Formats: sequence, structure tokens, C-alpha cells
Amino acid sequence: MISFTVPGTPVAKARARATMVAGRARMYTPAKTASYEGKVAYLGKQAMGALEPLNGPVSLTVECFFAYPSSWSKKRIAANLIKREWVTKTPDGDNCLKAVSDALNGVCWRDDCQVARAVVTKMYSDIPCVAVVMEVLS
Repeated sequence: MISFTVPGTPVAKARARATMVAGRARMYTPAKTASYEGKVAYLGKQAMGALEPLNGPVSLTVECFFAYPSSWSKKRIAANLIKREWVTKTPDGDNCLKAVSDALNGVCWRDDCQVARAVVTKMYSDIPCVAVVMEVLS
């Protein structure tokens, strides 16, 4: 099992954008997504250490923790520590998962098609971050 934490607010994979260059469409990844994927890849590489990229089917768990909304009272925040409230606002969980899985291509596995089981959760926390756990399925 390999795990690491990405500090900061979770970022979803944004759609590719297009621009015209010399009369032809050129696709590019938005800067915010590219920067976040670079951060995830760096932390994934640190977590892997000297290990080679994983082979075979992989299980991926991505837990997204978002900051409490400013409208929440101290009482509601305290209640959330006992019984967690799920985040049901944007970004979509599947887009957060996609940002992490794409970033780890060639770092933790050859290709994200190896992810045979994926779990993504979105919860509120006082420390926004993304917790990533990977393991080879037998």
C-alpha cells in the first residue's frame, strides 16, 4: 500500500481547451489543472521512492477534504467532527479522481487504465487536502 497527501483545496480535472495556431486547432490543458497534476505527480513520485511503477490491476482511493463554508456556525463545525457531512457541491468527485489518476500516469503506474477499483469521497474538514491510497489488487 502506498499513500500520500496533497495539501490544499482539491482541484478537478478541467476540460481541454482549444486555440487556433497557424489556422489549426491546438488543444491544451488549462494552467490550473496542469499545475495541480504536476504537484500530485511530484508527491506521488516521493511516495513511490525507489519503487518501479505498479504492474497489474490497482485500487485507488481518493479522499477529498474541503474547507468549511464561511456560513457555517461553530456549532455546525463541531457537529461535523462527530458526524461528517458529505460535500455535494462542485467540483464533481469523478473529476477530482481523474485529475489524480492522470497525474500518476508513468509515476505510480504505466497508465490509469490499470485502476480497476476506484473510490472517491468528498467531505468537509478544517484542513483542505486530498488523501491518496494505492494498492495492487491480487
